[in-house]
Amino acid sequence: QPHLVESGGGLVQAGGSLRLSCAAPRTILSVFVSNTMSWYHQAPGKERELVASIIGRSNTNYADSVKGRFTISKDNVKRSVYLQMNNLQPEDTGVYYCYHLTPSGNEYWGQGTQVSVSS
Repeated sequence: QPHLVESGGGLVQAGGSLRLSCAAPRTILSVFVSNTMSWYHQAPGKERELVASIIGRSNTNYADSVKGRFTISKDNVKRSVYLQMNNLQPEDTGVYYCYHLTPSGNEYWGQGTQVSVSS
């Protein structure tokens, strides 16, 4: 079983919404509560870029391009992190990767989920 399991991508029209999910079922609760979970975006032909992070229980930060449109949240009991994406635009198209950094410095990447936004 992979360390991170992503879901929720798809095709949506501009202005629409999607919710991405990423589960870390093998992570014990005490680690998950203290970890850093992030979402990265890789547009076609471009490098992977940080979209949003949640550090510890609730400290969040966002890329300027998604502020006010995307919201990152986590559910410690479900060992999951979510990315609610509203008012999606064509430039949001690409593969979204979940990233997990444990307090001890271990790093994990999800398999990626495709988001396509049509104009």
